[in-house]
Amino acid sequence: MLLLLPHVLTCVQAWFLDQFGVLHDGKQPYPGAISTLEKLATFGAKMIIISNSSRRASTTMEKLKSLGFDPSLFMGAITSGELTYQYLWSHCTRRDDAWFATLGRSCIHITWNDRGAISLEGLGLKVVESAEEAEFVLAHGTEALGLNSGGALAMKLEDLEKILEQCAAKKIPMVVANPDFVTVEARDLRVMPGTLAAKYEELGGEVKWMGKPDKIIYKSAMAMAGVEASDCIAVGDSLHHDIKGANVAGIQSAFITGGIHAEELRLCKFGEVADQSLIHSLASQFEAYPSYILPSFTW
Repeated sequence: MLLLLPHVLTCVQAWFLDQFGVLHDGKQPYPGAISTLEKLATFGAKMIIISNSSRRASTTMEKLKSLGFDPSLFMGAITSGELTYQYLWSHCTRRDDAWFATLGRSCIHITWNDRGAISLEGLGLKVVESAEEAEFVLAHGTEALGLNSGGALAMKLEDLEKILEQCAAKKIPMVVANPDFVTVEARDLRVMPGTLAAKYEELGGEVKWMGKPDKIIYKSAMAMAGVEASDCIAVGDSLHHDIKGANVAGIQSAFITGGIHAEELRLCKFGEVADQSLIHSLASQFEAYPSYILPSFTW
């Protein structure tokens, strides 16, 4: 069903918005995205960013502000990176989550390089560089191996995969702080940590997915907004992550066709309407079914 924003406003109170592929491409806002948020705000919509970003929530809001978005329009942000930090912090202090309580303190840290390494400050973890010393793998990025000094050693994807093979052979678990397989960046697709996590599972490793499509992030968003599942809608461009996650959480969803699936849907320009048969075929492939369909997040 083609989404008509004024119609949906009468049905939902809270909007859970993905950022990359919906609001911006990492470099600039999509046409109409800012004005659409402003219009939604005038109707009292509760808007929360839910993102598989491996960054903390505060960093995500700073990024949005730098791109021209007004942070006051949002109740806040919940990122997979923020959830990962909070669960690891709890593991090191209260140890009140059964799965995280089994983790040790020594980890192989796969992080970013060009995008800036992720800090583990305050978590009490020991970053090691060999599978022999590691008790678990922490995947924030796909560009580098984290060093105990806090820096990062740039590595090719295939070299990182070799390290993962050694870790899988040792049967140590992985925590993935960004479950996305790819993301849109200035119309190109960049490989994300979810790709490494999927590879790790193929190798027989155990993976804890800390974001979409797991319902953990949707439950956190509902708690922040103070709403039930029937009162919210998730907007995203990934069928596997955003839409399937909304299905799992039991909430409505709006699929933005012009994001990471644009090439598969044979879209050549922003705002172009995708062929319905292609959308249905792709949705069936991912077993992810949106309530509504939008070419872009525009009013």
